[in-house]
Amino acid sequence: MATGAGPRTSSTGKVEISPEDQRAIQEAWATLVPESDRIADEITRMLLVKDREFYESTPAELAADIRAGTRENIRRGLRNMAGQPQPEGRAVDLWRDTGRRRARQGVPLELVLSAYSLGVRVLWEALLEHQRSHRLEVDERVLILAGHAVWSALDVQNNIIVDAYRRESLRMQRLDLRRRLSVLDRLAEGRGSDPIFAEEARQVLDLGADDRIACVVAILDPGAESPLRMPEDGLERIDVASHWHVRGGHHFGLLVLGEHRIDDVLRVLRPMSSGRVAIMASRTGLAGFATAFQLAARAAATLPEDGRGVVSAADRLPELLLSRSREVTEVLVAEALGQILAQPVAHRRMLLDTLGAYLKHDLSPTHAADELTCHRNTVIYRMRQIRELTRLDPQRPRDRLLLALALIAIGRPPDGGPVAPVVIG
Repeated sequence: MATGAGPRTSSTGKVEISPEDQRAIQEAWATLVPESDRIADEITRMLLVKDREFYESTPAELAADIRAGTRENIRRGLRNMAGQPQPEGRAVDLWRDTGRRRARQGVPLELVLSAYSLGVRVLWEALLEHQRSHRLEVDERVLILAGHAVWSALDVQNNIIVDAYRRESLRMQRLDLRRRLSVLDRLAEGRGSDPIFAEEARQVLDLGADDRIACVVAILDPGAESPLRMPEDGLERIDVASHWHVRGGHHFGLLVLGEHRIDDVLRVLRPMSSGRVAIMASRTGLAGFATAFQLAARAAATLPEDGRGVVSAADRLPELLLSRSREVTEVLVAEALGQILAQPVAHRRMLLDTLGAYLKHDLSPTHAADELTCHRNTVIYRMRQIRELTRLDPQRPRDRLLLALALIAIGRPPDGGPVAPVVIG
């Protein structure tokens, strides 16, 4: 049985232990070294039971790794406290490695720290049991010092593990972010039709094979922030997952729609938009994402540069068609509206307003007159002028289409919606 003077406390509050007591403490812990694997396996069993809600949903390989890691930690820890050589390396390196490994395995940090606390408690109880069963001849004072030593070591272990775990988590987050951005870049370039890459993209973005996706594109003005403010937060509230990136003057996102419609997304995005934004669903999943990106970007560009709005590209197909060919659009405007645009400003504006209202109200002079606050006969007279100037009759479907497209091209769509003039301001 060890004897000696009691421990002293330094001015800093640290317990000072005499060399004789230190030897007694090491001898006490040395009695547990032969039982290290048995103690470690008991700790593992208790861990898997205590936190079974987590471990039951993880691969069996993780439980095996926990068991092996616990054995290594207990073996080295007991040797360290017993003052024995450490042929495998320093205990502190093992703690760091454990913190990094558990972060990569996705084990929550609180479970990692809880496991170490449980391990220390089991070791302390095993030491007490040795003393009670007379396998350890040591007085209560040395036993208390041994307990103080192991619980003090826990604080050091926890600090090292927390630091290693958080550093590894940050590294993984950076790697994951770079990988997601790379995947989004390649999807926008059209790589989604490659089956091998598509499978990689689904894994990185956590997509199901049948998930409905869409692309949102916001046009970035030079030197300005994105016109969409934290769109992922608003979309999360309706359970729409999203991944965002910046590419070639566009802030774009891949949205996982679930059961939602495009209109649901539009309602969420409109209040948080301060610029030109468009959305297009992909008709063929990842394979069609590049097309959705291109159409959404072009649809956003059809909105007035000094305005704001969030639109569906599918609702702006005429604008998209016109924007594809400037030459064809110029000919269309000249042929359909050339004579009207040549009129004096006031007369030109009056005729264009009348034509727009007439087409908007399905060729009803009465309803057009109500919108224009004039008499029905006035609308009929003005439409006669328009027919004479354009040589086009809205009663003929083809002529009606040409007139409507021409109005869209000059920024005066019959439905009154926002549009950027394609040719003439």
